[in-house]
Amino acid sequence: MTTSPTGSAAATPPGSTASASTTTAPLPTYVGLHPGEPSLMEPDLLDNPYTGYGRLREQAPLVRARFLDDSPIWLVTRFDVVREVMRDPRFLNNPSLVPGIAENEDPRSRLLKLFGIPEHLAQYVTGTILTSDPPDHTRLRRLVSRAFTARRIQDLRPRVERITDELLDRLSARAEDGVVDLIEHFAYPLPITVICELVGIDEEDRALWRRFGADLASLDPKRIGVSVPDLIGHIHEVIAERRAALRDDLLSGLIRVQDDDGGKLSDVEMVTMVLTLVLAGHETTAHLISNGTVALLTHPDQRRLLDENPALLPRAVHELMRWCGPIQATQLRYASEDIEVAGVQVRQGDALMFSLVAANHDPRHYTEPERLDLTRQPAGRAEDHVGFGHGMHYCLGASLARQEAEVAYGKLLARYPGLALAVTPEQLEEQERIRQPGAWRLRRLPLRLHPKA
Repeated sequence: MTTSPTGSAAATPPGSTASASTTTAPLPTYVGLHPGEPSLMEPDLLDNPYTGYGRLREQAPLVRARFLDDSPIWLVTRFDVVREVMRDPRFLNNPSLVPGIAENEDPRSRLLKLFGIPEHLAQYVTGTILTSDPPDHTRLRRLVSRAFTARRIQDLRPRVERITDELLDRLSARAEDGVVDLIEHFAYPLPITVICELVGIDEEDRALWRRFGADLASLDPKRIGVSVPDLIGHIHEVIAERRAALRDDLLSGLIRVQDDDGGKLSDVEMVTMVLTLVLAGHETTAHLISNGTVALLTHPDQRRLLDENPALLPRAVHELMRWCGPIQATQLRYASEDIEVAGVQVRQGDALMFSLVAANHDPRHYTEPERLDLTRQPAGRAEDHVGFGHGMHYCLGASLARQEAEVAYGKLLARYPGLALAVTPEQLEEQERIRQPGAWRLRRLPLRLHPKA
């Protein structure tokens, strides 16, 4: 049985009578209507993604499945095949670029309706750097890539360390009866402070961004339908204010680029760039920090390795991203032509989704993939997982996320050597895990900072 990042049994075996968590999303009525084509909303996949997607991986490298809106997709499950398709430019993020789809309804419009996003705001959701392809993707990425170079990230490290120390200084005061929520008071504040300072979001606005992120991640159409217009309106206001008083931040740099050559960046693209950088720049990292902390606390032998050898931290972050990364599936890609993948004929216009949780636990690629091993990643080698993607769409902020996680784990464990879960792994799994397709996240992470007297 696969062990989950919470330290409990991730796999409630098929047919088990175990009760579903209260965090399980309501199931759409179409679940189960397509025998042999599993829906991403099926209980087996929501409750037990490590086992559920692992079973599909062993079934085939490409599995016919059903997306959130019940549309058919190909689920890509095996490590080598995932990497192969990720770097194949014939698979596109933007379906409107696929011949034959442009004249018909963009399949993304169904998702916009499903999640309550007003039609007039669709361009802000479908026109981002994450949903684009070359040449637009190349142009947009080039505009911000300088902020995420290895040298720039290394220059940010002293500031990341100071923010981390400040949060840890306040952590004891946040505790109630010796217990503190690490997500609320550490895992979220660290990355959102770093990315907001980098982009240029004022401190008084960061609580608002926390709400925006929570609403969008909830997959609740009512919350999303309210937050998206508020979020876009807020970004327009921030841009207008910054244009009147430029600073030394990424947003001011984008404004200067637009003023010098408006053809390089449209008004909509500037809004979507800010939206994407801030939300993607803190949500994933926050849950990497919290998931990884749980993994270390429930694997004392691995934690001991870090205590004895802090230099292992960079390799440890890679292994934690592989073993318990918060992103377990990607957005859809679309075949621009008929393509054979792993012996399967994928037709032009077909949608594919990468199952990162299946690929990152593929026994064809890893020895004992279910085992957490902080020494697994070879020192000095390119990362051996797909937690941050692969190819031209590899995560722009991956190096920043890794650095933040490295600093967070190292300083947290050094400051509080007696750190422990305040609830059992089973309670954490049942009470705090948010059951959503494609993600492994906790709502809260209650920890005891010092051994209980």
